[in-house]
Amino acid sequence: MDLQDPRYAYMFGFLQADGHLAQGSGRKGKLTAEVNARDIEILREFQRITPYYSSISERTRATNFSESHTSATWSLCSLEARSTLNELGLPYGRKSMNIRPPRVEFSRRDYLRGVIDADGSVGYTSTGLPFVSLTTASTALGAYLCHYAKKITGAERTIKRNARDGIYNILYTKEAAQGLAAHLYYEGCLGLERKKDKAAEIRGWVRPADMRVAPPRRRWSPQDDETLLRLNDPATAAVALDRTEQSCTMRLWRLRTGRA
Repeated sequence: MDLQDPRYAYMFGFLQADGHLAQGSGRKGKLTAEVNARDIEILREFQRITPYYSSISERTRATNFSESHTSATWSLCSLEARSTLNELGLPYGRKSMNIRPPRVEFSRRDYLRGVIDADGSVGYTSTGLPFVSLTTASTALGAYLCHYAKKITGAERTIKRNARDGIYNILYTKEAAQGLAAHLYYEGCLGLERKKDKAAEIRGWVRPADMRVAPPRRRWSPQDDETLLRLNDPATAAVALDRTEQSCTMRLWRLRTGRA
């Protein structure tokens, strides 16, 4: 499983985010990946490129969201295959907080597309803005997406767990989403067809003439914080630091309350 091969890099990212590696007694164990039945073709592609026996099954059951939900599950029992995946970075058992990008050379955009196909979204917001997002519990994975997307789009994101469930919700919108989607979902790539279609759709978005372009955010440096605390006056600091008074007021409050 050479992760420099775009197909395997994608597959590995998908399995890290949405697969489950179970370890039984002795040589027993199983890798499974369950998706909505509408996405069964991606499992068939995994089965096709995997040189070990595997099976795909379907089942219909009631869930919290539907009285009749049909899913498809890919199952792989080979010990050699499971050991390879585990060595590359797919943990046994619960893994959501522990997954991280591979430590070997790998096709980066294909790997990230696999992660986003499994645990992310591509499309339009309720207000009609194009977006690409990822929901993850892994600090390493969230930080890697932010690092990679900044190189591709120039958009900077700082990850922070939400207070409700401790999950990172990383969101790119507008031109940043267009650029990231175009890079990840290139012509002929392996992926979920519905997300490839959405990625192609958002490329046609054009910013309305009356929509303001926000300037890039300036990070607060330790020297900026030191000056702000020394002056202890947002209006004076705004002039000294070439920032808005509102920005200095908020930063000073965050420093005083220990939120920064």
